Amino acid sequence: MKRQRGFTLIELMIAVAVIAIIAAVAFPSYQEYLKKGRRASAQTFMMEIANKESQYLLDARNYAVTGDATAITTLGLTVPSDVSPYYDLKVDPATPTSPPTYTITATPKGSQASDGVLTLDHQGAKTCKGNPGWECR
Repeated sequence: MKRQRGFTLIELMIAVAVIAIIAAVAFPSYQEYLKKGRRASAQTFMMEIANKESQYLLDARNYAVTGDATAITTLGLTVPSDVSPYYDLKVDPATPTSPPTYTITATPKGSQASDGVLTLDHQGAKTCKGNPGWECR
């Protein structure tokens, strides 16, 4: 009697079921990992804007607060390609204030929309979804 080699249909279905279960658990986790990475990129760029704002204050005695992306351009920065598809960045107020202030806001969009709005002000206060710190809860 010759012995057959290979997989039975039941063994194949069990392997497919195991792969499906692993994928069902791993994919949402991977999506959350991507979201956190994009948030970290936006936070890093916001810190870069804040550093440039500090330098600008020393030179001009006011912050670069000309509204939307113009303040970012005034500071000699461009929004990185890993941030621009997922966040709209804005520097407020649109006109200089006395004493000088600014607030950088990153509003999520697209696949990042379920994330919270990130803010960073001239005093270094960071918030996400209105909560202190940048951990979106």
